[in-house]
Amino acid sequence: MEKDSAIVALGALAQGTRLDVFRLLVRHEPDGMAAGEIARQLDVPQNTMSAHLGILARAGLIRSERHSRSIIYRADLDGLRALTLFLVKDCCAGNAELCAPLIAELAPCC
Repeated sequence: MEKDSAIVALGALAQGTRLDVFRLLVRHEPDGMAAGEIARQLDVPQNTMSAHLGILARAGLIRSERHSRSIIYRADLDGLRALTLFLVKDCCAGNAELCAPLIAELAPCC
């Protein structure tokens, strides 16, 4: 991931509703959720939700698929992986033992 892409992704997540949407979609992997259901669960008007979903999609954090009359949104786990790796790639100047607590914290949730 390039620095500019990371800045766009972090900027997309630097807003409360978009962060909530992204975390909700991560919890609903691999099935994803319809846009209307996301809006209902987060109590956000659908037109506002559409704008938030567009920003997250352009940032490479979510993707969508049309299923009949619904659009299903999913977290883009490849985008999340790329952003996470960008942030921690140079972790602790290569001292693996210093990064061990971070890795240990991530391991149970994955």
